[in-house]
Amino acid sequence: MPKSVLEAIKQGQWDFEPETIEERRFDATRAMPGTDEKLEVLAARVRAGLPLWHGHDRTDLDDLEA
Repeated sequence: MPKSVLEAIKQGQWDFEPETIEERRFDATRAMPGTDEKLEVLAARVRAGLPLWHGHDRTDLDDLEA
């Protein structure tokens, strides 16, 4: 059983839906969208089988609440 969409695609499982993971189980990031830092966070999430997005990730320059 794959733990990520990427693993599923490699195995030819095109209808794979990942398990829902609650946001409290992984951290949000203050990294700005499009930066190397944000891409590193997203890559780490993929490797860990986590969702790419967290509801409290920083979304823009003025987002001070993330």
